[in-house]
Amino acid sequence: MTASLFDDFHDRGLLHQSTDAQRLREWLSSPGRRVYAGFDPTADSLHVGHLVALVLLRRVAAAGHEPVALLGGATGMIGDPSGRSEERNLLSTDELAANVAAVERQIRSVLATAGSTVHVVNNADWMRGVGYLEFLRDVGKHVPLSQMLGKDSVKSRLERDGGLSYTEFSYMLLQAWDFVHLSDALDCRVQIGGSDQWGNITAGIELGRRLRSRELHGITCPLLTKSDGTKMGKTASGAVWLDPKRTSPYRFFQYWMNLEDDDAGLCVRRLTELSLDEIASLDAGRQENASARQTQQRLAEELTRLVHGEAGLTAAQQATAVFFGGDIEGLDEATLVEIFAEVPSHDFPLGAVEQEEGLPLVEVLQATGLAASRSQARRTIEQGGAYVNNRRIREPAYALRRDDLAGRQVVVLRSGKKSYALARFTA
Repeated sequence: MTASLFDDFHDRGLLHQSTDAQRLREWLSSPGRRVYAGFDPTADSLHVGHLVALVLLRRVAAAGHEPVALLGGATGMIGDPSGRSEERNLLSTDELAANVAAVERQIRSVLATAGSTVHVVNNADWMRGVGYLEFLRDVGKHVPLSQMLGKDSVKSRLERDGGLSYTEFSYMLLQAWDFVHLSDALDCRVQIGGSDQWGNITAGIELGRRLRSRELHGITCPLLTKSDGTKMGKTASGAVWLDPKRTSPYRFFQYWMNLEDDDAGLCVRRLTELSLDEIASLDAGRQENASARQTQQRLAEELTRLVHGEAGLTAAQQATAVFFGGDIEGLDEATLVEIFAEVPSHDFPLGAVEQEEGLPLVEVLQATGLAASRSQARRTIEQGGAYVNNRRIREPAYALRRDDLAGRQVVVLRSGKKSYALARFTA
């Protein structure tokens, strides 16, 4: 299996650029090789764009090698200019330390079931205490300026009005040294990353040749983009994060469920560990019956399980089922509000459901827009089309009381199969 890792990347569309393919195959033909990818802790969570690198490391492990995840505790103080139009805001030491700890937990969680020894390292550990003059003498001396200026990531920024600061320009030198250091410490000879990392990776390869007369290798994968060219993992409300406090398992699950067919087909090939035979079957299924959305379903299941575990997947599936009439019991109020964030809502005084007579359901259906009038609301109830917390109500005189609240402040209302509204009760 180890000899097929390079071809596996190719077959799954994970190969964009590489150094000599034959030499890479030879290096990877022996088990236990170490391959690394870097993660800069620019936030306290990774996002969907980082999934490709994490999946690559999982595939490295599945092929009998040892993945190395490098945390940029040092490089994160600068920020990688690659693929960016402007300079990143610099983080404080405390912010960076908190981000490193949070990102490390996420990486270890995703790679925990990879099936091989996993190394998680922090470049602050070997950069801390290194003097500026010492670094220039021992490392900078061996990197020609013409080589750095020739990298696309540098040229594109130099052509912009804002230019490129010396701090950002130095980033490539630091990442190149990371590669050489890992080849010294772990005999790690292969670096993988997104296509925007090719300049940084090749700088490390060249530095290894000049400093150590050592052959290093690089592989880049395509950036995760939609068929319209926009970045994957962006929504109207912002990035899709791996941290459940930033993006809930339900929202994470729904992101994949709502992808267009072509984008789902690309992602199920690149991001999941489904066999190529099953992926081919899903491809055929989309052609025969795209409305079934089997690809999106499998993609959402696999990635939610990978990032949030079985418990997270179960919670996401239950929350999804609620929108189609499933049982609301057991879901907390925050989840319900999130599920129904885009449906009409209306505020009522909490005292209305605390009084003995309660709040007439016909009044609530009209106020939330589920019925044009009380008489229409009454007919909806009589015909069996009114639901409170997905429980059918058949009594036209039904009144909401405190016991009907799902949580402390909301009631989920439905008319027919698909028309929802939220009643919010505040003191």
